[in-house]
Amino acid sequence: MQERRLVRFLDEIKDKAEVIYLLGDMFDFWYEYKQVVPKGYTRFLGKISELTDMGVEVHYFTGNHDIWAYDYLEQECGVILHKKPCTVELHDKTFFLAHGDGLGDPDKKFKFIRGIFHSGICQKMFNLLHPDLGVAFGLAWAKHSRMKRKDGKEPPYMGEDKEYLVLFAKDYLKTHPEIDYFMFGHRHIELDLMLSKQSRLMVLGDWISHFTYAVFDGEHMFMENYVEGEGVSNA
Repeated sequence: MQERRLVRFLDEIKDKAEVIYLLGDMFDFWYEYKQVVPKGYTRFLGKISELTDMGVEVHYFTGNHDIWAYDYLEQECGVILHKKPCTVELHDKTFFLAHGDGLGDPDKKFKFIRGIFHSGICQKMFNLLHPDLGVAFGLAWAKHSRMKRKDGKEPPYMGEDKEYLVLFAKDYLKTHPEIDYFMFGHRHIELDLMLSKQSRLMVLGDWISHFTYAVFDGEHMFMENYVEGEGVSNA
């Protein structure tokens, strides 16, 4: 259901968008073997390919569910792949874009597990698993991760003094005051927060239950909810 809705959204914006940034975790689990990728997602991948064939620039940021994207999305779908946060200039505004995984989170257990997932040695060992086993394991891990949350939901906003992405952005601003917008995914909450007179932080929710996105019209940034049948913002 979510995939079809996302594809319809992308179809509605394909003639309006100058550039599209996908901030990661578009898949429950994504791992690229040398000759094999997980089954499914065909409608989404096909729509992304259509967009890039049309000349729409699509940037994909890997998240904690799709760390293991290598060259398939670039070669087959034409996206520009980002494995780290990046800063871009759009219409005289400076954007810091990232999935958000690992930024400012002090949890040692989380950092240890994240280190394993990012380890080249561990990835080579995982490659030795048959894809049927490897993908099944990855999907089971993703489900287990979701079920650890209370009622299977993301914890609510914790406040400026506890929210890791807010703390990270405030600290980053000390040495990079030129940032106008911090844009993150990862947390599955909707957040629009002014950090200073100039700098604004946005966490974009998700397409599991919120169906939220941000649109920049060259001058202003808006947070929107996609409701089928109502069209998308022309901003």
